[in-house]
Amino acid sequence: MHSFLNRPLPTEHQLLWQDFELGFFCHFGMNTFCDQEWGDGSDSPRIFNPTELDARQWVRTAKRAGFRYFVLTAKHHDGFCLWPTLTTDYSVASSPWKEGDGDVVKECAEACREEGIGFGLYLSPWDRHEPCYSDKAAYDDFYLRQLEELITGYGPLVEIWFDGAGSEGREYDWSRIMSLVKQHQPGAMIFNMGAPTIRWVGNEDGVAPYPSWNTAESARVSMFSDASLNWLPETPGWVPAECDVPIRKDRWFWHPDEEGLLLSLDSLMDIYYRSVGHGATLLLNVAPDNRGLLPDADVERVIAFGDEISRRLGKALAQTVDQEGQFIILGLEPNTVVEHVVIMEDIRYGECVRAYVIEAWYSGEWNEIIRGSAIGHKKIDRIAPSSIDGLRLRILESDDKPKIRSFAVYGSNE
Repeated sequence: MHSFLNRPLPTEHQLLWQDFELGFFCHFGMNTFCDQEWGDGSDSPRIFNPTELDARQWVRTAKRAGFRYFVLTAKHHDGFCLWPTLTTDYSVASSPWKEGDGDVVKECAEACREEGIGFGLYLSPWDRHEPCYSDKAAYDDFYLRQLEELITGYGPLVEIWFDGAGSEGREYDWSRIMSLVKQHQPGAMIFNMGAPTIRWVGNEDGVAPYPSWNTAESARVSMFSDASLNWLPETPGWVPAECDVPIRKDRWFWHPDEEGLLLSLDSLMDIYYRSVGHGATLLLNVAPDNRGLLPDADVERVIAFGDEISRRLGKALAQTVDQEGQFIILGLEPNTVVEHVVIMEDIRYGECVRAYVIEAWYSGEWNEIIRGSAIGHKKIDRIAPSSIDGLRLRILESDDKPKIRSFAVYGSNE
């Protein structure tokens, strides 16, 4: 058992980030023009020419679908930079797009500010183009210069995404990297490496295991290794999980004629229940095409996804907020048809609940309908549509007096 004094607690920035729940990932770059997932850094910048690029279309789509932050791949493993960096000529500045005067990062940052959603950046540590990559000390300096350009040039960031793919067994100068981030972007979540404040869930399926506790001591490096990362000693105990998945099966970048790989609405909802519904955050990748636009089919599917979440979980039939104690009763109109039960702990005080049951009042008695362990930021339980008169949340085991931020039920909105 933990006491309040030594239980890991989230920071205010982590609390904000966990309330986002839905993030929009954009993989875009050289691969978009080469029909490939991983470039080797040899493709010419002359082929990068998204003549209709519209970052506002990307970000407005994200916002319309209910996503609250947006993460762009500023540099993928091929080393091509979507901003006019001073560190290498392998960037948009060497492309025909806008005659070398374009800056994708800037356009996305401005669109996010206009639309009022958070902006995050992905900067691959592995760089298959940069000649100095083989010289650890030289590349650490090079990478820090790139990172400094990004974290000082584009306003506040909500997340910085460090991808472990390709870096299995390689140690970067994480102490310097973390120091730089904390100096310039103290509010940004740090994904999975160094001294992370959020962790990778361990798969690219967009699903969190259950229970998915908010505390951890390590996480997997990548899909290509079962090795665990050596996080720095200053890593906080509270490191909530982020679940990343592409909306086209196994495709992070756009490829022509692959609309058939779009995940179905049912598949996306299943992912939602097993990510956000398990207390984690979902980062869904929707990739722009070689015009620089999100394809119509992908836009329609992601908006349908956002609308379906709202349809099922937008308006509670009944809700109680800011309660504490072992029992919380939710009164309902007689014979209310219930399909979802959603519980949130007040995680400002940490994660206390270790076991709970939900009981429904019908036939004159309480009947157990759900049993679980973790609640954390959010737990969504689905039940077969049932006519009930009331619900009771009963905490069976907790580290402290349970504090429940919200206990709500939702019905069918057919």
